[in-house]
This record gives sequence, structure tokens and C-alpha cells, in this order.
Amino acid sequence: MVRRKKIRTRGKLQLSRYFQRLKQGETVSVVAERALQPRFPKTLNGRTGVVEEKRGRSYVVKINDKNKEKTYIIEPIHLKKIKQIESKKDDKK
Repeated sequence: MVRRKKIRTRGKLQLSRYFQRLKQGETVSVVAERALQPRFPKTLNGRTGVVEEKRGRSYVVKINDKNKEKTYIIEPIHLKKIKQIESKKDDKK
């Protein structure tokens, strides 16, 4: 886990990540933006989850924590989209 931002990006915010739109069911990764005060637990950094809904300007994300399913309300600047690769099954006839 990186504790600092690179020197050239320090203090800057990516506005495209701040205003990104996520759809229900998309898979996201939680990446803490160091330029802002984090509003979620530090242990949440690096976890992946599924977007459930939009609540205000934040998103409700469902994350599996060991055996329990938990929901967190996270601002979009702390979320990063993950592309899922669909596995193709060969139909044998």
C-alpha cells in the first residue's frame, strides 16, 4: 500500500474520476485518494465490490469481508472501474 502520492501529482485531483458515473452492477476497486481525507476505513483500501445504487453524490458498494457481505457509502473519487473478462465456453455437440 502506497502511503504517498508521486511528487508531480501531489495535491491534484482527477476531475474525471471525481465526476465519473457508475452503473448498477459494475465491479469497482476501492483506491484511496490521498489528496482528500478518507471517509472510509483504511482496511477497505484495495478491496473490490459491486455497485448497488447511487445515494446523493456517492455510491453504495457491496463488499465481501471474509464471510460477511457489507455495504459502504463511498464517493466516486475513491472508486476505480474494473473490466471483467467474460469466459467463453465451447459448446461441444
